[in-house]
Amino acid sequence: MNVARLSPLLLCVICAGQPAFPQETSEEPTVPEQPAAEVEGAAPAEEPSPEAGAAPAQQPAAETQDAPTAEPQEVPETEPQPAAEPQGAPEASSNDVDTAAADQRPQIADLPAHAGQDWPLWGGGTLATRYSTLDQITPANVGELERVFVYRTGDMPQGNAEGKYSPETTPLKVGDDLLMCSAMNALISIDAATGEENWRFDPGVPNEAIPYGATCRGVSIYTNPEAAEGDLCATRVVEGTLDAKLVAVDLETGAPCEDFGENGTVDLWQDIGERVPGWYAVTAPPAIVRGVIVTGAQVLDGQAEEAPSGVVRGYDAVTGELAWAWDLAAPEQNRDGPPEGEVYTRGTPNMWTTAVADEELGYVYLPMGNSSVDYYGSNRSEAENEFATSLVALDATSGEEVWHFQTVRHDVWDYDLGSQPTLLDYQGTPAILLPSKQGDLYILDRETGEPLTPVGELTDLPQGEVEPDYISETQPISEWHTLRQPPLEERDMWGATPLDQLWCRIQYRQAEYQGFYSPPTAGTRWIQYPGYNGGSDWGSVALDPEHGVLIANYNDIPNYNRLIERPDPLESDEYTTIAEAPETVGAPENPAGPQAGSPYAISVNAGWRSALTDMPCTEPPYGGIRAIDLSTGETLWDEPIGTARRNGPWGIPSMVPLKIGTPNNGGSVVTAGGLIFIAAATDNLFRAIDIETGETLWTDVLPAGGQANPIAYEVDGRQYVMITAMGHHFMETGVGDYVIAYALP
Repeated sequence: MNVARLSPLLLCVICAGQPAFPQETSEEPTVPEQPAAEVEGAAPAEEPSPEAGAAPAQQPAAETQDAPTAEPQEVPETEPQPAAEPQGAPEASSNDVDTAAADQRPQIADLPAHAGQDWPLWGGGTLATRYSTLDQITPANVGELERVFVYRTGDMPQGNAEGKYSPETTPLKVGDDLLMCSAMNALISIDAATGEENWRFDPGVPNEAIPYGATCRGVSIYTNPEAAEGDLCATRVVEGTLDAKLVAVDLETGAPCEDFGENGTVDLWQDIGERVPGWYAVTAPPAIVRGVIVTGAQVLDGQAEEAPSGVVRGYDAVTGELAWAWDLAAPEQNRDGPPEGEVYTRGTPNMWTTAVADEELGYVYLPMGNSSVDYYGSNRSEAENEFATSLVALDATSGEEVWHFQTVRHDVWDYDLGSQPTLLDYQGTPAILLPSKQGDLYILDRETGEPLTPVGELTDLPQGEVEPDYISETQPISEWHTLRQPPLEERDMWGATPLDQLWCRIQYRQAEYQGFYSPPTAGTRWIQYPGYNGGSDWGSVALDPEHGVLIANYNDIPNYNRLIERPDPLESDEYTTIAEAPETVGAPENPAGPQAGSPYAISVNAGWRSALTDMPCTEPPYGGIRAIDLSTGETLWDEPIGTARRNGPWGIPSMVPLKIGTPNNGGSVVTAGGLIFIAAATDNLFRAIDIETGETLWTDVLPAGGQANPIAYEVDGRQYVMITAMGHHFMETGVGDYVIAYALP
């Protein structure tokens, strides 16, 4: 069935809309009194089914208690139901540690290339393939998968944190334990087989520190080769926090590492400048290579040219002392930190996402973002233009640049690199695979940065009237593979009703649009396609090295933007910077960006939603998942991901499980058993997909949004698959605090 060509009137009832911004709500979320480790076989609580209605944006999602079923492929007769969820757990304390089993837990050996029994790095193994060698769960038996335990972190939004939660959390599995962080950076260890809490450490991050959202994608581990077994922090868990700190605690007990920084904490605000909570934060796990912790930070987009620096720094993994700083505008001058009384170069491109490292080469690979003012570039420095939206390889010992590869020249579209790159062997050469928001996939020599797959050029691109001397006339494109669809046409306009569709067609005709890389315009709207949430983002891709298959989930969503000339923006608090009035900066992905220091503010309609129904103006699918042959770059299969069950016009859930392809945030895990596990979509379903055919074989309804990367691991010969269901403000999925593990009976 060609879902996209169904009539708009019919799809008014059954189709999904892209939530782009959280809806305001006055309801108070319910915070669990106790974090729950719910074990297999326990009786479920009497609770309402989520099918009674979708949880509003950033409301606690209803808990679920039905058994998982297979997801039918077109219009199923019955909808998949959630699996059984037991209840009960001990009360969590803010700093409790358990030392009883400390000496029983294994030390960390050399980390594997791919995940297997353990999942010791955010990307699985050292190659960041998100691939597991476990094969106990297969297409033949995945239908028997059941929940083993449900653990609850107890971290739910309170006060001015409401509407700002987007945890995106992926735990590590090391030895017998799962190691994770909550939305507000509480570090937690639980038993990987039972979900019982071992310890937790709360660094006390205030709500005011939340930038776009309360996000902690994960943690990292490091074993000190000089430490004796049983020493405190012989193996340590490291995280970056929303209030811009590095925190290190003992893996066995959760006690702070007293030898690291000041009682286990390093202040990343050092030499950044004025402390403005929410402007500068760490949301991604740091990379650790050759004993150096490498971290960047997220800088709130669209605020001002004089924003915090995008400096990337390396710290000694044992002492927390600064090893080096890479300030792209002053790399030599600020290598050991800026001169006294000065700060790192302000407003430079930053690395907000997850890096990957090659321990053998000693390189760390940084996916760089854009400059702090996204949609105007004429004031940028030569160094900013050189390194923005580039993959940069640094020597992890010295912090010196080795090479860089730029995916967008003079980026004024917010096409920063959000995906963690993946390391692989490509036709005998150590390589690195780089996804992008435009959808282009590049494979580079990871020692030199030279492309190993064909890279072409888009030429004679429009320059526009705002800054014609700045906009690049050419842009690189991957000729090996792209997730990008053809340029939009008027016939692609869509609506929930004929009136809605007509409205969107009028908007299309009124807007400036000249295909890919249409330049920003003032006075009239312009269409950006793909939008900044297109292609591949922070969930990245997964790679099956045994069969040479790449799995990429992606978004296909435009933006409808407008530059606004000053001084008009100054007359509205909507365009006030976070430094001037922190309370005026709304939750996340604020559509009104002041861009102070430039001649223009920016207004963004992310997802290009109709004012009549709040539905997208373009036809579905809005998201998909694709299998790609690594040897040829050819598509093996491509399927929409996500059903219409939780979305609809005016934010009313349709509850119809028709697979139409919703927007998605989060990634997948591929296993040697021939399966892909992924949530990510807005329908709150966790899926198992046959890697050979793309067919969905099993689903479970999650109690909150599954915008996270799942993992696979093994305990006592039993394979587990795990996902966190914690919701996402930007995707408008209900908030939660769930960690859910599955296994065969």
